[in-house]
Amino acid sequence: MRVLVIGASKGIGLETVRQALEAGYSVRALARSANSIELTDSRLEKIQGDALNAQDVAAALIGVDVVIMTLGVGLADLLRPVHLFSEATRVVIAVMKAQCLKRLVCLTGFGAGESKASISCLQRLPFEMVFGRAYADKSVQESLILQSGLDWTIVRPGVLTSGSRSGRYKVLADASQWRNGIISRADVAEFLVRQVEDVSYIHKAPVLVR
Repeated sequence: MRVLVIGASKGIGLETVRQALEAGYSVRALARSANSIELTDSRLEKIQGDALNAQDVAAALIGVDVVIMTLGVGLADLLRPVHLFSEATRVVIAVMKAQCLKRLVCLTGFGAGESKASISCLQRLPFEMVFGRAYADKSVQESLILQSGLDWTIVRPGVLTSGSRSGRYKVLADASQWRNGIISRADVAEFLVRQVEDVSYIHKAPVLVR
């Protein structure tokens, strides 16, 4: 199977590329800075392109079985309105439909979409002050995915750490279980890669925490 990782040059995206290769998949890595990816593997194809550009996305999607979106923004971007997540998702959904590709796995975060209601009262104000703009757009992103008609899985990790891959984390699929917590980027990447062939979470949006 060939997996396309969008937003693949750093963070969870880069770790997803690494673990997907370890799992034996062919990986296409799309990022504006794809040439900076230091991984080398005969099954890795690096594509320098923009997730907001329909032509770049269409070229990257040819021959792909599964799309994993791991887009992120920098700290400076949190100070102004954020539109990257929703705009890129509109492009990806449209191109996937045009190419009859169904499987989409998308990274958002705890606090996006319906999970926002599960943020504790103590956390709500600082969360809004720091992450409010980004998560407002991630909520739009989730809404677009829910209405897409694709075989989607939305993945909402808690607070990210740089810890090692442990495989010991909780997948909270039911809204009554949702809560914040910490989880390593490596463990999030492990879950994302598992979704390439695992159909258990299609049309679900679990929260991931330790």
